[in-house]
Amino acid sequence: MSEERTPKPWVAEYREIVDPVTGDKLDDGIVLFFKGPKSFTTEDTLELQVHSGRAVLTAILTALSKLHFCRPAGPGEFTRRAFEGGRMDLTQVEGLRDLIEAETEAQRKIAVNGVGGTQKAKFESLRAKILDCLMYVEGFIDFGEDVDELGQEGMLENARTRAQEIIDSINSHLRDNRRGEILRAGISLAIFGPPNAGKSSLFNFLAERDVAITSPIPGTTRDVLTLTLDIGGLPVVLNDTAGIRKLTDDTIEKIGVERAGGAVEGSDVSICVLSLEEVISVVPSSNQRAGRITLTLPADVLAHVKPHTTFLFNKADLTREVAGLSGESLEHEIRDALMRALPVPAQQKGPNVARMWTVSLRTGEGTVEFLDGLACVLRERVAYSESMSAEDAPLITQARHRDYLRSAVKFLKEFQEFPLSQIDIAAESLRYAARAIGSVSGVDVSTEEVLGAIFSSFCVGK
Repeated sequence: MSEERTPKPWVAEYREIVDPVTGDKLDDGIVLFFKGPKSFTTEDTLELQVHSGRAVLTAILTALSKLHFCRPAGPGEFTRRAFEGGRMDLTQVEGLRDLIEAETEAQRKIAVNGVGGTQKAKFESLRAKILDCLMYVEGFIDFGEDVDELGQEGMLENARTRAQEIIDSINSHLRDNRRGEILRAGISLAIFGPPNAGKSSLFNFLAERDVAITSPIPGTTRDVLTLTLDIGGLPVVLNDTAGIRKLTDDTIEKIGVERAGGAVEGSDVSICVLSLEEVISVVPSSNQRAGRITLTLPADVLAHVKPHTTFLFNKADLTREVAGLSGESLEHEIRDALMRALPVPAQQKGPNVARMWTVSLRTGEGTVEFLDGLACVLRERVAYSESMSAEDAPLITQARHRDYLRSAVKFLKEFQEFPLSQIDIAAESLRYAARAIGSVSGVDVSTEEVLGAIFSSFCVGK
């Protein structure tokens, strides 16, 4: 291509797109030439903005394949070149992938922090502290002989204190209840309870369409139904489960009940759905506050109640006349009755009992309050707020981040255990700790297996 036909760098030009062999015009479009290293990949890059018709795109791609220096890009290849060119580190690469795949506002915010370099800066800070500690120890190795034994012990203790501060900092991130991974992948929310309580009706209500079959026949739901939703800006993986009961001769239903238990056990938050008319009893009493209402919760269901379980009492419209109470009074009485019925320590009851609602999924009564309350529960589970700053955002968003941080803690603790006589070996543990942190951002990553796993998850062309 002659010099006068070469597009000017960083200038949008309107050009004809022609076949390099036949010279046939394929389309008109905008041509943008990015001169390296001032490009996304740090290499010379030509961008064609053309019409999106399938025939047009096919013709242009076919024409490009006729050029000996052109070939289709592999999954994530442009981003990999940006990484290898120093444009991005691995946390930014992962952030870009998560931003492309983000479906909720929370996922977008977390991904933007990654792309923007917030995670990178935090990991670099941790690594820099370890390297500072290493330099202190190496200086001690080189010049420690000029200090008496008491002074040497003091210097080593100082280094151990520095290492402990780093360990405490890393552990504060490791104790985050997996909030970063959960926000990225979705909060697992399991719906469980006895048959015919309204679990599938709740599933359809949250999905805003008929996904699950509802029927008065017990055992209608046999398997775990899964759906991804956006609730209050948070990603939620919703699981509808089979009605939990032991007295069934249906082999398939038994398998469904077992899977239901597994879904509840592995969930981040669970909702126990109960039919209020099935569990409530009204006991006449001269003292109405003492035992006016009692709840009998099925033992099969209670076995699956966890600290993160919330309660939804359905069919409130069929019970209010029996109880003879207004909305607020009924909810207050049920709350007290639930406190008495739950077989868990009192210290665990408080937060759980506060997370209960009485609704009628048939009439819609109480569902607005339920949705608002559920959104609060989900936000609390991952410590998320709409005003969350970059500083408050979770540092760990990938399983591999957690693995490398745990490795760094292990090596730092190894360093602390070495005696003064093995200070040179102790320094090696600090090097391993620094490498573990560096592996998160890609500073010390050299294995093709790790890089291939990250970039292969990108769409082709990015």
